[in-house]
Amino acid sequence: MADPGTEDAAANGKGEKKVVLPEEKPPQSFSEQLKDALTPDPGTEPLFEVENNQFAFSPGQLGKLINPKSLAAFYSLGGLRGLEKGLRTSCSSGLSVDETGLNGVVSFEEATTKTLDSSEKGHIISTSTSADAPKTSSNAGSFTDRKRVFSDNRLPEKKTKSLLQLAWITYNDKVLILLTIAAVVSLALGLYQTFGQPHEPGEAQVEWVEGVAIMVAIIIVVLVGTVNDWQKERQFVKLNKKNDDRTVKVIRSGVSQQISVYDVLVGDVMHLEPGDVIPVDGVFIQGHNVKCDESSATGESDLLRKSASDEVFQTLEKEDFRNLNKMDPFLISGSKIAEGTGTFLVTATGVNSAHGRTTMALREDSDATPLQQKLNVLADYIAKLGGAAALLLFIVLFIKFLAQLPGSPLNASQKGQAFLQIFIMSVTVVVVAVPEGLPLAVTLALAYATTRMLKDNNLVRVLKACETMGNATTVCSDKTGTLTENKMTVVAGTIGLSTSFGAAPNESKVTEKPEEGQPSETLSRTSISESLSNLSAEVKALLVQAITVNSTAFEGVQEGRATFIGSKTETALLEFARDRLGAGPLQTERANAIIAEVVPFDSARKYMATVVKLSDGKYRAYVKGASEILLDKCSQILGDPSSSTLFGGALSEADMEELTNIITTYASETLRTIALSYRDFECWPPSGHSGDSAAAMDDFVTAHENMTLIGIVGIKDPLRAGVREAVRDCRDAGVVVRMVTGDNLLTAKAIAAECGIYTPETDGIVMEGPNFRRLPEDDMKNTVLKLQVLARSSPEDKRLLVQTLKGLGETVAVTGDGTNDAPALKTADIGFSMGIAGTEVAKEASEIVLMDDNFSSIVKGIMWGRAVNDAVKKFLQFQLTVNITAVALTFITAVASNEEESVLTAVQLLWVNLIMDTFAALALATDPPNRNILKRLPDRKSAALISVRMWKMIIGQAIFQLTVTLVLHFAGEDILGYDSPHEKEELRTLVFNTFVWMQIFNQLNNRRLDNGLNIFEAIHKNTFFIFINFLMVGGQVLIIFVGGRAFNVTRLNGIQWAISIVLGLLSLPWAVVIRIIPDMWAARIVPYALRKRWLPEAVTDEEKMKRERTGSNLEFMRKIRGGRSNSMRLRSSTLNGSSGFERMPGAGSDAVR
Repeated sequence: MADPGTEDAAANGKGEKKVVLPEEKPPQSFSEQLKDALTPDPGTEPLFEVENNQFAFSPGQLGKLINPKSLAAFYSLGGLRGLEKGLRTSCSSGLSVDETGLNGVVSFEEATTKTLDSSEKGHIISTSTSADAPKTSSNAGSFTDRKRVFSDNRLPEKKTKSLLQLAWITYNDKVLILLTIAAVVSLALGLYQTFGQPHEPGEAQVEWVEGVAIMVAIIIVVLVGTVNDWQKERQFVKLNKKNDDRTVKVIRSGVSQQISVYDVLVGDVMHLEPGDVIPVDGVFIQGHNVKCDESSATGESDLLRKSASDEVFQTLEKEDFRNLNKMDPFLISGSKIAEGTGTFLVTATGVNSAHGRTTMALREDSDATPLQQKLNVLADYIAKLGGAAALLLFIVLFIKFLAQLPGSPLNASQKGQAFLQIFIMSVTVVVVAVPEGLPLAVTLALAYATTRMLKDNNLVRVLKACETMGNATTVCSDKTGTLTENKMTVVAGTIGLSTSFGAAPNESKVTEKPEEGQPSETLSRTSISESLSNLSAEVKALLVQAITVNSTAFEGVQEGRATFIGSKTETALLEFARDRLGAGPLQTERANAIIAEVVPFDSARKYMATVVKLSDGKYRAYVKGASEILLDKCSQILGDPSSSTLFGGALSEADMEELTNIITTYASETLRTIALSYRDFECWPPSGHSGDSAAAMDDFVTAHENMTLIGIVGIKDPLRAGVREAVRDCRDAGVVVRMVTGDNLLTAKAIAAECGIYTPETDGIVMEGPNFRRLPEDDMKNTVLKLQVLARSSPEDKRLLVQTLKGLGETVAVTGDGTNDAPALKTADIGFSMGIAGTEVAKEASEIVLMDDNFSSIVKGIMWGRAVNDAVKKFLQFQLTVNITAVALTFITAVASNEEESVLTAVQLLWVNLIMDTFAALALATDPPNRNILKRLPDRKSAALISVRMWKMIIGQAIFQLTVTLVLHFAGEDILGYDSPHEKEELRTLVFNTFVWMQIFNQLNNRRLDNGLNIFEAIHKNTFFIFINFLMVGGQVLIIFVGGRAFNVTRLNGIQWAISIVLGLLSLPWAVVIRIIPDMWAARIVPYALRKRWLPEAVTDEEKMKRERTGSNLEFMRKIRGGRSNSMRLRSSTLNGSSGFERMPGAGSDAVR
């Protein structure tokens, strides 16, 4: 019998069989799709069932619009008008700000039938209470029913691990478990010896204390580690909440306003602008040339143009299915607006949105940062050495134990106890030697630093940026809002050629000789009021329209007062139009204009345009943008501004030269120059151009010529306070600051000179973007090293600059605020986006968000980055010293002992381990940066984790500590004249006490990594360090006084305390001696093989990545420890990122990136 899924090849004359998939079905017709359009998918049934639903639709039905995109569901829900009625909102005025609880119910049939008249519609969207209608929810809060049915835009918080879970992870450490087993056996044997064996009269029955003491020590280690991890998680949760939050623009009660992205609700009408990351799902209402990048949401790489929902619905009603393939009214959360402006109706928020569902499914733990990876490699080496030392110790002691068994007076239980002591000692050496606190130390430093950086207006989105920032060698900074205040005011202007206004600001001048063609002095200008009073009403109306209609800013309320919200350049022009030209309310001005086309601002074109339909049926295009670019497009200029008739005169060469001189004069006074122009058209799109709105942008670009220049205005943006000092700090820190701006050459040069970036005396270069990008590769590399200002630059120029600098081995930080800045931000080692002026796409591409858009905050970021690297190195230097000393001391004294006992017992070593792994990490990781941290050059990328200077201190202190403790242990009886057994017990305690005091004082030494001698510098600013040291001192005093049998100590007298403290204190002057020894002398002592490993001359990025891939997996440490080291991930990532998906901070996401 033939296979039903195949056809015989004879049909086509070949000996092959054609496979036909039996499951393939012909595509459903639209009518068939409608039948299943709103049917629940398996597992989603609860979303379709909502009790007491006052709306026509359930979250499940609305979800069918997007998952996947379904025009059938869109049609079934009545299109945009059905959604508007069913969600009890208005597409023009949005939700009512007075909405609390809703009365009555809108049925599915009411919403999806034909459009109701205005009176019926008003009833449906009404939110007022009524006496005869049952109230379904209280008026205690806003939008109570809407939130109850559809939820707001918050995702449920990621469930953090409880204290018990963290405690189990901390305890689930193979060595601790091994030690616990040994302690239990020791306790059992001790109890047997105490209660089951005879004792001499007066002999203390305390054999069980050792096992109990080890258990208590293990519990303390676990508790402290647990609290540390819990505190760390809490700090990162707080940081993620701040990271996710942002403001978005919505329309409520007919007024545009900014609200938190968490407060967006189903039924809201949201604005769309280039650079926005859409935080919710919705359908497009109307707009101009809106194109979306949905690659992060759907994988679709092409930009998708959005169609107005009403237009799509009409096409569906007409059953014009040929045109449906090009129509898409859906907006998916997580996608980005690449072009255009418009509004859309929100249909799904939070967990019901597409991005919310993805985020909930992809929540993962944090990955290790590059610094953690470096430490992981080192920790693995130390673990191997420590493990080898412990194994060797066990073998040597075990052989001695076996050799002493014949003729031993001990009974069986005592022999068992002696063997257990050897085993416990060896295991404890592993506990001390294996630095499980080392990879976690950087996490403590990062948690502390990122929290403190937030107070300094640096929101760290990617943890590794915190480390990298400390080693930045160059900063490419924007001008507007970063170096300047972004508080713009129109202070000068020229209307036509005959009217100029405004006094010349004199805050700054360029001290160079003017170039040829530039005026040697500023223009003579009258006051603004006097000049504008001479303008005719028609010219004022033209200016008002050119400013108000051709703008994306809007009126709103900030800090209790009415103001304009949007681009600072636009708000400056709007304030000028309102205060000086008598413009009415912005909403009124725009409502009176019939807008035919909008061309949004683009940093590559450097202008924006709006086409409006005039009362006589013609069309007028208003253009606003960079003055020299618009001047090139103008062939005419506004005639007499006092005339009531608008007319343009031809622009002669002399006029062009005069206007160029005006632009040059404004620019030399650090003013941003903006030109306004217009042109009338008989029709739009112009004849000979496509009527397809998708090609509207190209239509305008080709039609943008023969414009009439209205005028040029100069906008003053004052330099930020503290910028000069911040630039000087960067220079002192070895960080080169470069200005990258879209302003013209003279404005950029004047402002760069004012803030100290441009220094002609050092042969600094100023260049324009077009000239820079045309340089040959070799010339570009030579030029870029002295380049200080890149003017009239495009985002591509900025990316090219960053790429070239990185190719020269620089660690590059770059600032950006626009959507097109994303490539440069991604290319840079550290991308800074603007928290106030930045688009969401720019923030997505960046690692750090400057919450105040201030350059001085970058300097604080450099300080904290260096502080993080220093904190980890300080801890590393301290821990390696303790590691070497403790392991060597234990090994030497145990092997030399006839009883196979170390001078430091297992419980004492666990206390030392607690000091070095936890307390020291907390104390040294919380040292805040001081100004001196900027007085050194940044570390190169190939710099070793442990420098020669650090090795010098580690080995020097280890030699000192071993010498002191070994002399005390082996010669202490003779030196101090101790003969009695009690005095010998005191000597053991004295050695332990001295050892701990040397660690306490050495912790002070490790506050400095350089050869500076003031180890107490700014110690009063770190109260945590002082508290931790008091805690360690208090713990040690308690151990000596009340530790007794548990710690194998006896109380010391005053002289013995003095000996301990003085010997510990000697580590401070000894550190001075070590610091005086030149580093080069220390380097020459190091064998060549080790020097080559520790002091590499240069390491390429490829080699660095290869090393990180091959050695950072903590494999050995995981094998012998487990526990918290198992929870560490192995790739560099964001604060709490996921792989493969970009973080979208709008949906209350868990910072998934």
